[in-house]
Amino acid sequence: MREQTQTNSAAPGDRLIRAGAIVFFVGAVATLVTVAPLLLGTTPFPTYMFGLSMLMGVGFLVAGAGVLRSIAAGRRQARTASSPSVSSSPSR
Repeated sequence: MREQTQTNSAAPGDRLIRAGAIVFFVGAVATLVTVAPLLLGTTPFPTYMFGLSMLMGVGFLVAGAGVLRSIAAGRRQARTASSPSVSSSPSR
């Protein structure tokens, strides 16, 4: 089985996981930038910065959807591999 799997092949859901991770980290940076003035006692950022902080949750959900899609593809692949295949060899 290992011989058949390419190391650089993209499985279903990989792009969603990568995109979710990127969105999550953008949201994490926005959260740090938004909370820093509150902790330092300076003037807080505008309200839209708090909206950008919500990207953490969005990224988490997108990555979770990618994981679920990857799991579903793995189950489909395992189901097709374990099902008995009918051989088309000619009878003698």
